[in-house]
Amino acid sequence: MARTGEVEAFLGEMLPRQRDAEEALCRGDADARGDTWSRNDPVTLFGAAGGLRRGWDEVDETFHRLAGRFTGKHLREYDLELVAAGASGDLAFTVGFEHKTFVVDGEPVSYTLRVTHVYRREDGVWRIVHRHGDRPTAEEASLPD
Repeated sequence: MARTGEVEAFLGEMLPRQRDAEEALCRGDADARGDTWSRNDPVTLFGAAGGLRRGWDEVDETFHRLAGRFTGKHLREYDLELVAAGASGDLAFTVGFEHKTFVVDGEPVSYTLRVTHVYRREDGVWRIVHRHGDRPTAEEASLPD
């Protein structure tokens, strides 16, 4: 069982970097997201658009393709709703919801993704080694807070 201080230290270091990187990705900057990821295998991605990516080269290519899809969209709001987190030694995880609102052709467009991340501490720095993102089911989306 992870100690509370260990989890708090992990979240205090990683979440601000991760939020900044996600906001940058939504503005078309894939490199910012890549800076939060490990280059050392195993590295995997189950993206919300589908498919499995293995290894840094496949993951990085996906990030650049995704960043290109945000061209012409303007990020209005990004929020990571953390549901659970844990950290022990050099491994950690987060589970949550990403809420994003963009302005497209002058109109706000919002969506939510369920996201799970696995992290590994490398040379004293937390890095993402796995991300699984998908859309919540209709039932989950309608549950009261």
